[in-house]
Amino acid sequence: MSNYPFIQALISCILGLAIMKKLQISSECPKQLLKSWDRITSTKFSSETVILFQVRLTIVNYQLFRHVELPGWKLSWIWPGDEVIWNILGAEATEQGDCSAFKGKLLPHCCEKEPVIIDLLPGAPYNKQVANCCKGGVLSCMMQDPGKYLAAFQMHIGSASDSSVPRLPQRFTLGLPGYTCGEPFKVPPTKFFEDQGRRRTQALGNSNIVCRATWNVTCSYSQFRASSAPTCCVSLSAFYNKTIIPCPKCSCACNGEDRAECVKPGKLPPVLQLEHNEPPKPVVQCSDHMCPIRVHWHVKLSYTQYWRVKITVTNLNYVKNYSEWNLVVLHPNLRSVTQVFSFNYKPLNVYGDINDTGMFYGIQYYNDMLLQTGESGNVQTEMLLHKDPGIFTFKEGWAFPRKISFNGEECVMPSPDDYPRLPNTAHFDAQAPSVIILLLVLLLTVTVFS
Repeated sequence: MSNYPFIQALISCILGLAIMKKLQISSECPKQLLKSWDRITSTKFSSETVILFQVRLTIVNYQLFRHVELPGWKLSWIWPGDEVIWNILGAEATEQGDCSAFKGKLLPHCCEKEPVIIDLLPGAPYNKQVANCCKGGVLSCMMQDPGKYLAAFQMHIGSASDSSVPRLPQRFTLGLPGYTCGEPFKVPPTKFFEDQGRRRTQALGNSNIVCRATWNVTCSYSQFRASSAPTCCVSLSAFYNKTIIPCPKCSCACNGEDRAECVKPGKLPPVLQLEHNEPPKPVVQCSDHMCPIRVHWHVKLSYTQYWRVKITVTNLNYVKNYSEWNLVVLHPNLRSVTQVFSFNYKPLNVYGDINDTGMFYGIQYYNDMLLQTGESGNVQTEMLLHKDPGIFTFKEGWAFPRKISFNGEECVMPSPDDYPRLPNTAHFDAQAPSVIILLLVLLLTVTVFS
């Protein structure tokens, strides 16, 4: 946390919002303001005494592999009274609102009853920054980039009509599809370290004043709330079968539906007017599955003790690049991954010691951005796995993944009945050419001697 000066702030609290599979808000006293946590001072604006309270809000993404993409989070709440935001650092309100009740040159930053707060863009002026701000609302996931999974901003709040203490706001929202937030609840005060970790202090958690406590708000995510249709699908193939199993038909939409806008392969997309602050609606390549993202799993080779898989992720969306994308795969043989080429890989022990889930993601500055559809609109890797005795087999589609998700969204898998099968005559077919040659030689020998 950085020590930036603020206008006569007396009591500080942090409303720390955390996005997880639940999202949390905590309100805590930052260590740089401990000396003033038990005093209330005032400053005058236009001959009126206004008491300001310093508030710090932190948004933390506790999810392992789901991140927040552009245009980013839009944090909002409803004030219970006539509270206003006098100034803010590390973020800004989208609307100032009606501040006509205030006189003079210095007006509040936001007088809205339901303010909408957005993150500052990278490169914001230093005098407007605080620690962990200014990412444009984008948050990475904890597994992929631990240094970019939180955001923070600080503000001064006060009452518009009198010098009363501001009350805790309610009805928090993130402005992100699929997230639903609960009500704030009080938790034990947050503790802080100072003097290089030799001294520990804590927020004032035993006060009746809202800004002298730590509060959390939990927000949960639902893929069904986020989108009425899936956003990715999986196709399969194997070296031992000529059949390529495509994505299931109508996985994300059906070609020809009014809501399914697509561009035929080989044709250029029309000129599109995209909204600045809203995620663009997908304009995909026309296909039977109509998904923006297709993941292809190919069982490539079999060695004596190992087998090789090739994974290709293709972006079929004409209006979106996927930065810091990730792919999560569930397969029992991931416990014996020997080598992954061209991608980063981290195992996810989601269920205790069971190691059957792993996350793949791009290498920074090489393939960490999946570009829009076209020649460069795909990324691919190959993976070498050990054949574990007792469980490994190519039979009954065992070599194919049980589940795949892209950027935290579960992909539509083909039916297990459609998986490429290991031919029953595979062993015979492998030896057939040599057997035929031997029979021809014997036939010629018999003919000569006869």
